[in-house]
Amino acid sequence: MTATPPTVPVRLHGPEHDAQPQRSYELLRLQGPVGLAEISPGVVVHVVTDYRAAIDLLQDTHTWSKDTRPWMDQVPPDSPLMPHVQWRPSLFFADGAQHAHLRSVITDSFSLLDPHDVRNLTFRYADTLLQRFAEDGEADLVAQYAQQIPLMVFNALFGMPDEYAPRLLKAFTGMVSSDPEQAAQGAQALNEYLTSLYAAKARQRGHDLTSWFIDHPNGLSPQDVLQQVIIVLGAGNEPLANLIASTLARMLSDDRYFGTLTSGSLPIQHAIDEALWNDSPLANYSLHFPRHEVDFYGTIVPAGSPVMVSYAAANSCPHGNLPNEDHRSGNKAHLAFAAGPHACPARSTAVLVATAAIERLTSYLPDVRLTVPATGLTYHGGPIYRSLTALPAGFTPIHPAHPRHHGSPSRQRPTGSSGPAEPAPARIPV
Repeated sequence: MTATPPTVPVRLHGPEHDAQPQRSYELLRLQGPVGLAEISPGVVVHVVTDYRAAIDLLQDTHTWSKDTRPWMDQVPPDSPLMPHVQWRPSLFFADGAQHAHLRSVITDSFSLLDPHDVRNLTFRYADTLLQRFAEDGEADLVAQYAQQIPLMVFNALFGMPDEYAPRLLKAFTGMVSSDPEQAAQGAQALNEYLTSLYAAKARQRGHDLTSWFIDHPNGLSPQDVLQQVIIVLGAGNEPLANLIASTLARMLSDDRYFGTLTSGSLPIQHAIDEALWNDSPLANYSLHFPRHEVDFYGTIVPAGSPVMVSYAAANSCPHGNLPNEDHRSGNKAHLAFAAGPHACPARSTAVLVATAAIERLTSYLPDVRLTVPATGLTYHGGPIYRSLTALPAGFTPIHPAHPRHHGSPSRQRPTGSSGPAEPAPARIPV
């Protein structure tokens, strides 16, 4: 009898994967609904690429645990994965009653946000960023816009004055640096920000997420409050920045959307839906561990062995009875925000911020265009995110004397907008 050759893990990192991730997912699918992949040098996990299998896993909390602690000794301490998989006392890594206890704090608090206020905040920070480069006639819409606006909005939603937003941006920029010294400085800067945040809110509550975390009837400790802040920032910042950037890239490189910037052929929401289906900003994540050995879609997974969900692969699964690309606008069945009990609790807020940020930019710079071929756009490496390195754009410079340069973009309502083109002052204290 001939022995079955061992499965060779598909690499979900490195230049080849970064350039053609769908090729990696095709190779994984050759192994079945669940394949074996290397997500970092020496770190091998099972990866779910089938849409139905992903749904089943994400909804089954009896078979699967989110607790990464038993597996942590298999991840090198200096692995770039460590910040994403290291256990914290937050809803990301909790199960059962503890997960429900922490998640309700997040969902209840986000439900208190007024969408009108969040939209206006996003408009205000969009204006701040746009005014910084409007006169130049060119900008990198990743570094100068998409990467900055989520943290500016989060800083306000957590109840901190605007001057703290650059500190938060500096902290996150440092933490993702490959330079250990800069990463350590970024972590220290984040700790200082969190210390200031809690001290300010403990001293005086406000109409903000941190105050609602503190006062929630579930009674979180100060440490637990800050862990929820960290998880919201960590889970929200990068995917939201990626969503804004990838949607803009789609709009500026697809003729169907050109009218959106001038006459309104397709709405912005259509582009966001397509980006969520086809360029999931969180490509692969959601580690699960079986509580006992399980036969999952034909793959034997030992107890405690890591299984990761590929949102990007599941959304493009050829066997998942998914809507075709022409019918995905308005269809929310994609897995970009996961599914089941661990689905993103702030999904509607994230889409609201992305929509407002894109509306503001396209009304402020109605002739914005890419200055490089869409085929020349590149992405950062790594298995977790799908992140553009840059989005070079050009537009007609706006002279300082122009009303738009002072925060008064065209009053014509942007296509796809359901709210006022010119926002009123935000009611959330910042």
